Order: sequence, then C-alpha cells, then structure tokens
Amino acid sequence: MAEHSIDLHLAPEEAVSAVQKTAEDWGAEFQRIGSGGQLHLPVLAGLRRGLMSGGIEVRPEAGGSRVVFRPERSDYHVQGSAVMVLLVAVSGAILTVLWPFFPHLLSVAPFGAILALGGWFLVISRLRTSGPDEFLEAVAAVEEGLGAEKT
Repeated sequence: MAEHSIDLHLAPEEAVSAVQKTAEDWGAEFQRIGSGGQLHLPVLAGLRRGLMSGGIEVRPEAGGSRVVFRPERSDYHVQGSAVMVLLVAVSGAILTVLWPFFPHLLSVAPFGAILALGGWFLVISRLRTSGPDEFLEAVAAVEEGLGAEKT
C-alpha cells in the first residue's frame, strides 16, 4: 500500500500529540509507541466503508517534523442500503429510457425519472471520501491550532 506523509512545523513530540488529538477527533484508535505508534483509522471510499490500520512514524526534519503513515491492512465493506437505493434508481432509469421503444410505458416514464433522480440525490450526491490523506490534512489543521495557542 502507498505511504502517506506530511511535513509539519512542530517538534516531533508536538507532532505526535497532534496526531493523537486528531485521532480522538476522528474516532480513530492511536496507540503511541516511542516516536510514533499504531493507527486504526475509519475510512470512507464512496460506497465502501472500513478500517485502515498501520504504523505512524514521526521523524525530525529541518524546521519541524515529518509524519509518515504506512498502511499495513485495510478492511472494507459495501454499504448495502446505498446499493439498494441505487438499484431502484437504475430500474427507474431503464424504465425512462425504454418508453420510446414501448409506447405503453409512457404513463409510468415520469415515475421512472423520479426514481432515477431520487437515487442520484439520495446516494451519489452524498458520497464522501476520507482516508489517510484527509487524516494527515486534519493533523496539519491541528498544527495550525497549536501554533495559534502559542502566540
């Protein structure tokens, strides 16, 4: 799996604290081990949801530190209710497309269009993605908050 990293303008100890605070905010589990730790991160990937686990390493860098997340394992499952809504929407879309070839379906074609659009608005427009990159961006936002507290 790909390595994810971000550079912070914090000392390594403060960077680990920022990772720990972000993990609490995300509902993740972070077990601190030395200058890093083990992270169990809840993730969203479109219609899939799951848990990604891996090691966090915090290395000192010029002007701050570098936080590196190396995923070791990920478990995903499909959100069944969203898939069912999309299947109903597809049936409505097929009905809408077929009525010109079968004129007796004209009376139910508007209902098919409503089903298709309903699926779009209920599922597709609400799909989100949150994973390691978004987590590290949140760590950077916590860094900015820590910088504001110091001044």
